[in-house]
Amino acid sequence: MANKKDYYEVLGVSRNATKEEIKDAYRKLALQYHPDRNKSPDAEEKFKEISEAYAVLSDDEKRAQYDMLGHVGFDQRYTTEDIFRGADFDSIFRDLGFGFDFDDIFNVFFGGRGFRQRATKGRDIAYSIEITLEEAANGAEKELWIQRTEKCNVCGGSGAAPNTSLRRCPKCNGEGRIQRTTRNAFGMFVQVVTCSTCNGKGQIVQTPCYKCKGKGLAENNRKITVKIPPGIDEGYQLRLPNEGELSPGAEVPGDLYVLIHIAPHPFFKRDEDDLIYNLTISFTQAALGNEITIPTLEGNTKIKIQPGTQPGEVITLKGKGMPRFRGHGRGDLKVVVNVSVPKKLTPKQKALLEQLAKEFNENIKPSHKFGF
Repeated sequence: MANKKDYYEVLGVSRNATKEEIKDAYRKLALQYHPDRNKSPDAEEKFKEISEAYAVLSDDEKRAQYDMLGHVGFDQRYTTEDIFRGADFDSIFRDLGFGFDFDDIFNVFFGGRGFRQRATKGRDIAYSIEITLEEAANGAEKELWIQRTEKCNVCGGSGAAPNTSLRRCPKCNGEGRIQRTTRNAFGMFVQVVTCSTCNGKGQIVQTPCYKCKGKGLAENNRKITVKIPPGIDEGYQLRLPNEGELSPGAEVPGDLYVLIHIAPHPFFKRDEDDLIYNLTISFTQAALGNEITIPTLEGNTKIKIQPGTQPGEVITLKGKGMPRFRGHGRGDLKVVVNVSVPKKLTPKQKALLEQLAKEFNENIKPSHKFGF
């Protein structure tokens, strides 16, 4: 479902709602939108939406991840099957009593009864990249060259040399599994094990592939495009499903995890969604006020220094910070004002300052050098 709405908004509950309030909200909406009762064209899509929201918010761990990461980060960590795994729908549909079976939810999402058996996955791999603060703010696409184990591109993963055939395993008769039956005092037991001759493939390589030596797997360099979402923070880890390695015996590749590092910026420091900019002005500018040009992520802009500005004062530019990775809008740009005091003065400058001190009724005594 593209352009997902906020899960709390979908269920019509507050962000601090209790689990019971979340369950009650879903129960009412499920009664209204389940496909057996509601035949309107958008009922099924609405039912998907509320069921997914309930599956996440009713689970403490998933809810905490969603609250922290928002939709973008959460969807990169959880597949649809992961979201629904372990969710308690049974009690709700028993209470509703309209004959809607729990497995029907998975008919809606997956087109079949219950969860599909999860395929054996290969090895996950990790990669670190460094991006600029501007790329973190605006989003970016990065191309990475990853060395990983994949299906051999010569034999297509079969392990057999091109233009040769595989032979059915004589031990398991092509099944890949062997059934063992044993008897003891308690009865007969049947055990199904992976065939050790073909390693569960059901076929045997007669002429091995010259590149992978019959393994069906080989090392390759692969170019991967990584999409950096706007507002991403230092140390965040992006998950690219099935972009990892394909291990021996695995049905699908593992995942690729990309760790984000943000390079230091010459002007700004980041504080969550806010940016900090240190501005140094002269004491005359602080006293009299001025208009000064400063940088922002969108280009230069002018700010007004009010007369009498004190060292350490903060001028806040609303919405000029980082995009909120876990929500909407942007943070602020906070300009911290520092006042520079000159270390050396000409006789004329010194006389003018002494005259100014008299105007303020300040008793200024010249400094003396002390000798030993």
